[in-house]
Amino acid sequence: MLGRLDDYFRSQETALKLRSYRQEILGSNIANADTPNYKARDINFKAAFEAARTSSNTNTAPLKTSDSRHLQPSKTVDLFAPERLYRNEQQPSIDGNTVDMNTEMKEFTDNAIRYQAAVTFLTRRIESMKTALTGQ
Repeated sequence: MLGRLDDYFRSQETALKLRSYRQEILGSNIANADTPNYKARDINFKAAFEAARTSSNTNTAPLKTSDSRHLQPSKTVDLFAPERLYRNEQQPSIDGNTVDMNTEMKEFTDNAIRYQAAVTFLTRRIESMKTALTGQ
């Protein structure tokens, strides 16, 4: 039963973790807008989400243990290792910085709205589950 409940919320959990990670990357781009030679980064959210959703185990090496009785995880997905891509330069900069503030602010705002939508969707799923369990 608990496994099914976990599966019920897994996609929203994955989306929230990836959106949060992407927000950190975009925030870093904005913070380094004036740093010479800084290269703007981002992730392909769709590809990272699909990889996390469809992969049963992205970590192929087992965890190191100090005792043979330590357990290995049965199913792990490394959400914090999506490929970080360099953003294509839109306007050359003398100092080598590739951050375009208009692009970064657009992506930051878009990601924040999508994060909030995922939180709202998850909240509604929890509320519907509570309603089903309590019968109210």
